[in-house]
Amino acid sequence: MGYSGFTMPHDPLGPTGSVDSVDPVEMPIAETVLDPIQFTRELVAIDSTTYYEGEIGDFLADYLSKRGWFVEKTAVPQPAESAHGGARWNVYAGPVTKAPDLVFSTHTDTVPPYIPFSEDADFMYGRGVSDAKGIIAAQVAAAERLRAEGYDVGLLFVAGEERDSAGAKVANDNPRASRFLINGEPTDNRIALASKGALRVVLTARGKMAHSAYPELGESAIHKLTEVLARILALQLPVVDDIGPSTLNIGLVQGGRAPNVIADHAEAQILIRLVGDSASTRAAIEECAAGLAEVDFTLEIPFVRLRALEGFPTMVAKFTTDIPQLMNWGEPLLLGPGSIHVAHTPFEKLAKRELLDAVDLYVEVAKRLLD
Repeated sequence: MGYSGFTMPHDPLGPTGSVDSVDPVEMPIAETVLDPIQFTRELVAIDSTTYYEGEIGDFLADYLSKRGWFVEKTAVPQPAESAHGGARWNVYAGPVTKAPDLVFSTHTDTVPPYIPFSEDADFMYGRGVSDAKGIIAAQVAAAERLRAEGYDVGLLFVAGEERDSAGAKVANDNPRASRFLINGEPTDNRIALASKGALRVVLTARGKMAHSAYPELGESAIHKLTEVLARILALQLPVVDDIGPSTLNIGLVQGGRAPNVIADHAEAQILIRLVGDSASTRAAIEECAAGLAEVDFTLEIPFVRLRALEGFPTMVAKFTTDIPQLMNWGEPLLLGPGSIHVAHTPFEKLAKRELLDAVDLYVEVAKRLLD
């Protein structure tokens, strides 16, 4: 697979399309060793649910510039559906005088609701400890260790991953000629062999209202929609031997007026986790809906195969990431501490030992790639 952007020139002494930058030329590289556990505490204390990434972007930019990084903030537009009109930022930090060979990246936004930080002797709890603020802390700690040893590395923290990868799309227009991108998501400190894609589908059925005692006078949109859904549930979706099957979830169904009214409208939203190309799945869904419902494919994130490194444990990410939107930043790898099974739940947690191990692992993987 080819990746555009590997050799694109960039002047790290001046912002390219950015809103704000901080030049730390006269600031020494931080002499204090970063404590990733304490840094995670500080990050989780900031509520940065999607669309509210302004405060955490400001915090990261200030924090990293004080530790001797060249820092650049880039605005990420608020979408029309957002009720928040405030700023939201991508934050890039890198070498002062040159482009990085490798960039660590993850996202600053979290899913709602916000859950305050707490901890015990072994675990940290709260929204974002594993997805992905603990990852931010591990990546910054690893990058600083690598920088101290003479490696040219950078950091990219983006907004909006939990919704539509808006920040990654903005960042992809301004790459830094890096050869590798290590993206952080909860993979239990295992390197992902692949990341499943996603296909979001909206089905809309239309009918004719009538009194429910006289169904022959109407046409039920709900009856049409349930027939389409039954056909879709019976589909044999693609399977890839070393990756697994595509999976399907009917996540939302709504329609009708009342139990005694023939429904004139019904809608369902489906999310399919893709393995491979979406063409056959799209065609099968359109065939299921033919004559009964309209089909709208509202989002597609492609399936991505990823590099493995000999000697490191591996996994398959059944979830999607920002990687397909960051291809201009270098050959991607996917790796991070924490379990995806507790992300997006009230029970999100991260073992402190796993976070510290992730710092060592990020350093080891980066050295393997760059040496």
